[in-house]
Amino acid sequence: MAIPKKIGVLIGSVRQPRIGDQVAAFAAATIKSQSSSTDYTLHTIDLLAWDLPMFKGPEVPKAIKDPANYTHERTREWSAAISACDGFIFVPCEYNYGYPASLKNAIDHLCWEWQGKPVMFVAYGGYGGGKSVEQLKGVLGAFDMKFTEDDVLLGYPSFEWAGEKVFAGKDLGLLEEENVWAGHRDAIVKNFDELLGLTRAPVIATK
Repeated sequence: MAIPKKIGVLIGSVRQPRIGDQVAAFAAATIKSQSSSTDYTLHTIDLLAWDLPMFKGPEVPKAIKDPANYTHERTREWSAAISACDGFIFVPCEYNYGYPASLKNAIDHLCWEWQGKPVMFVAYGGYGGGKSVEQLKGVLGAFDMKFTEDDVLLGYPSFEWAGEKVFAGKDLGLLEEENVWAGHRDAIVKNFDELLGLTRAPVIATK
């Protein structure tokens, strides 16, 4: 029997209040209820809970092939968490047409742990988070990470709606059958099934 693929659902925002955790839960619930795939497990990776310090080294992650050689224990723990995943669902927000510093910091703590692994994006923002995803692909592509063909971009219906609900971190009711982004469920499932397919391809370190 094949070992289930471990997929990390990475919440990129650490702002409080926030809705990133709700978006991640929406994606996970959609996958569990609608995907026909069964050979996977989902694991939440919440950067707010991890509370990683700002990356200061002293080592250069690309030079670290053995995680035991990381100076800081927290980095070794972070390395183990990322290494354990076969693929990722990144849930980034968009700040000023880019992804948040908390996510870049989390990425920069490591190097080889990301190498060649597949990732799909469920982004959100005033314009759907597309600029955030575009920039992330530039960074993650340096690790030869594999991307699904499409991205799930969740845009806000209006600035007024965002001001009333998103910016205050209110419950958006995303786990209800009818919600503001219910129309994206099929895209989430399609991308996830593609992601699982990518996890079955061999990971080759090329750099």
